[in-house]
Amino acid sequence: MKLIIVESPAKGNTIQKFLGKEYKVLSSYGHVRDLPKSKLGVDVENDFEPHYIVPLKAKKTVRLLKEESKKADITILATDEDREGEAIAWHLSEILELKEEEYQRIAFHEITKQAIEEALKNPRKIDINLVEAQQARRILDRIVGYKLSPFLWKKIVKGLSAGRVQSIAVKFVVDREREIQAFVPKEYWSIEAILKKTEGDPSSFNATLHKINGKAILKPGIKSKEKVKKITKELEEADYSIESVEKKETKRNPFPPLTTSTMQQEAWKKLHSPAKFTMMSAQKLYEAGLISYHRTDSLNLSEQSLTEARKWITESCGKEYWPGFPRRFKTKSKKAQEAHEAIRPTVPSNSPEKIKISDQRQAKLYDLIWKRFIASQMSQAVFNSTTAQIQALSKKENYTLKTSGQTLKFDGFLKIYPMKFEELNLPLLEKDEKLKLLKLDPQQHFTQPPSRYTEASLIKILEENDIGRPSTYAPTLSTIQARNYIEKNEDKRFIPTEMGTTVNDLLVNHFPRIEDIKFTAKMEKNLDDIAQGEKQRVNVLREFYEPFEENLKQKYEEVSKKEFTDKPSGKTCPKCNAPLIIKLGRFGKFLACSKFPECKYTESLEKKGLGIKCPRCKTGDIVEKRTKSKKIFYGCSNWPDCDFALWDKPINETCPECGSLLITTKKGEVKCSNKECGYKK
Repeated sequence: MKLIIVESPAKGNTIQKFLGKEYKVLSSYGHVRDLPKSKLGVDVENDFEPHYIVPLKAKKTVRLLKEESKKADITILATDEDREGEAIAWHLSEILELKEEEYQRIAFHEITKQAIEEALKNPRKIDINLVEAQQARRILDRIVGYKLSPFLWKKIVKGLSAGRVQSIAVKFVVDREREIQAFVPKEYWSIEAILKKTEGDPSSFNATLHKINGKAILKPGIKSKEKVKKITKELEEADYSIESVEKKETKRNPFPPLTTSTMQQEAWKKLHSPAKFTMMSAQKLYEAGLISYHRTDSLNLSEQSLTEARKWITESCGKEYWPGFPRRFKTKSKKAQEAHEAIRPTVPSNSPEKIKISDQRQAKLYDLIWKRFIASQMSQAVFNSTTAQIQALSKKENYTLKTSGQTLKFDGFLKIYPMKFEELNLPLLEKDEKLKLLKLDPQQHFTQPPSRYTEASLIKILEENDIGRPSTYAPTLSTIQARNYIEKNEDKRFIPTEMGTTVNDLLVNHFPRIEDIKFTAKMEKNLDDIAQGEKQRVNVLREFYEPFEENLKQKYEEVSKKEFTDKPSGKTCPKCNAPLIIKLGRFGKFLACSKFPECKYTESLEKKGLGIKCPRCKTGDIVEKRTKSKKIFYGCSNWPDCDFALWDKPINETCPECGSLLITTKKGEVKCSNKECGYKK
């Protein structure tokens, strides 16, 4: 009997279907050894030797695997092909006490009969360099977490924790929020002209002013209303004619197939699926044998998958939809070396309509993966585009306006992977043709602050800066939300919490290497070098640990808790008349009695006052609040004595018809807060 060990029962069940009775497939249910939760578990004095234990939940599994391994002729370790999978295989070999001749290591990129049979024909031994890289990451993260967390407990509040990659993710969110707060909008203007031909086609079209006397208007646009008035007056009296017309075909190439990062980004954009759920669904699809391995930053595609894609495209869409050659893509990432292929369907002919997936999340994700892969092998989309330069001659100046139009000539890959694009038909325009001005439309604009991060854009910025690995993005985002360092606003965009900002500032000011983006990216490079056998784990860990530990000891002495909490409030305790102080808890600032623990009085510290008095009690202020589910509403600061509340944001104006507060809806509409009054501004 040959024993095959995989990580999960679902993966094992799929593999068992492809094999004969001489094989028995069992699951390790993930890691069978780990560092202990109760202590550091790393001997920093002895070359950072890890002390692994068998977790309580894994003991029964380990006992069974030991029994079955002893019975087997050979034990085949078939864990995933990345560093994590290699480490699990190594832990299994250690705990099962397997000699080199007693085990084989196999790896495959997809769970199909052909892939499993091919892997069994080509077994190898454990790649110790990959194991060393995984151990280095695990030990590094353990040192940061277990050394910094107690420091945060002592200097801010108990229950906090720090993480190497997570701290950088929080920093991105905090920095972006400060950019937004510091942003000063600047006014600018654009001028559009509505024109028509003097003869023939009666349809009108729009053109935008973009040059004055041959010089392009610098972005963002015309800066003053006075200048716009002057230009508008001259354009009203100008003579319009076509200066030039350019007609051409423009082509759009298909996107490459998905990687872990782009899958998470596209799933958020198209399916509104958080990274955590996307990875869970992808794991199930992989284990069921429907998609290739989902933790990858490679864009490679197997020759067989390319051949099958060509066959499906030509038979289902038509020969014109295949470009005549297989498309191959190169990743921009220098560290894309662990995985063999991009994420793709294992059987390209299994279109979403052909197979039935009961779980809706999984079905939608499979649809996305399949369409992206098939589209990547299709012909370009072709557009007919027209660009015209329009001369407007006034008595004083020579103005140039520009108009563009496009129509879809051939949909190509868009047939499978639709994207938003605007088709705009222009009338037939000829050089030197005279035009008639119908209307001028000056438009006022204001520069906008940078957007807050979504799940997709935060993952993208982490990837662009070489922070973390494909498999770390989902747990990173989940962790920093669970720790209440960042949260999503009503637009599903990330904002830092008070606690997140405080922890970030402490780390930035006192542990700059932890918060340094380039340093963290360099550490990822070091881990890659270990995986390639170019660096030693112990040397990389020592290079980090020695200055980190020295700085930590120094900061225990230098940093005072009063920097972050226990600040005077100017208020007194209603129970004992002692001063109330501002303290910082896991969920933000609050007021507490300075005589704690003798007096345990606490009071919420309301924030974001709107400068509006409560219309019901007349003494309280309207402040922004949040429900337990973090939904924003607006209520009286005198709660619970006054329960006045609104879901929409009030403005400091009253309804001219009933006297109630006016509110601004999410659509920007100003109306009366009294539902029985229909007033709208």
